[in-house]
Amino acid sequence: MHGCKPVNVSSSITPAIGERLTDIRSKLQWTDVNWKKVEEHVNRLQTRITKVAKEGKWHLVKRLQYLLTHSFYAKLLAVKNVTQNRGK
Repeated sequence: MHGCKPVNVSSSITPAIGERLTDIRSKLQWTDVNWKKVEEHVNRLQTRITKVAKEGKWHLVKRLQYLLTHSFYAKLLAVKNVTQNRGK
């Protein structure tokens, strides 16, 4: 790159319209989330973690735990569980 600064695409301007790219991206709405798909994805990862832990494959456990903790779906589900908690 020889001294060039990297371009931050999310804050760049589209030449024709003059809007920021972040303004024209579709935003995920809370009501549009397919919760069944989210729960299946998180449950599948948790099941895989349990399976490899029982087999004693700790390197895979660590990798799968990383996937789970950095998963967008897992974060969505965690927020849903906390926000819909009735204090019980």
